[in-house]
Amino acid sequence: MTDKIKMAGQFIQALPHARALGMDLERLDPGEAVISMPYAEKLIGDPKTGVVHGGAVSALMDTCCGAAVMSHPSNPSLTATMDLRIEYLRAATPGHRITTTATCYHVTRSVAFVRATATDEDAGTPVATATGTFTVEVKR
Repeated sequence: MTDKIKMAGQFIQALPHARALGMDLERLDPGEAVISMPYAEKLIGDPKTGVVHGGAVSALMDTCCGAAVMSHPSNPSLTATMDLRIEYLRAATPGHRITTTATCYHVTRSVAFVRATATDEDAGTPVATATGTFTVEVKR
């Protein structure tokens, strides 16, 4: 799995949006990924409150879900987002790192199903949750 983590980390850093948002692959297990994003002024969506823009949170969640799909034991070679529904539960606390944990819990011949949760340093109260479907091409 170490090689897969290294490859996934390199893949994520090759994505322009992931680099721009400062995404960091923290953990990659079979069917599960954890990616975080540091707080940065350039990500603020509301200058009055300092809250991170929801678009940055959604990009983090989408990227993490894709990584979870790619790490699934069914060994998909390619994936793309088909549908991602995000429920924003509260604003992330300004100054806090946001971390998403995504789990790919089922894969068919052509579709992967994923759940994710984004938290800040108050891990007990999620910032957002997501459910999604992703296309897959399984290596044969």
